[in-house]
Amino acid sequence: MSERKIIDARGTYCPGPLMELIAGMKQIEVGDELEVLSTDEGSVSDVPEWINKVGHEMVETTQEGDVWHIVVRKAK
Repeated sequence: MSERKIIDARGTYCPGPLMELIAGMKQIEVGDELEVLSTDEGSVSDVPEWINKVGHEMVETTQEGDVWHIVVRKAK
């Protein structure tokens, strides 16, 4: 069964949220998901660009107030 872990990167700025995501991906299993909480609007473009480059899967991106919720599934 896959798990979803949350990385709270609110209040950090580029490239902080992406760096936290990269570190988090190394600690989870294939099929697991990471949800990055970010107040840095640049994460909305930085994260999908990295995900496409390395071959993981974007699950969803939503915004609640000033917080972006970016969910990624580890694919390999």
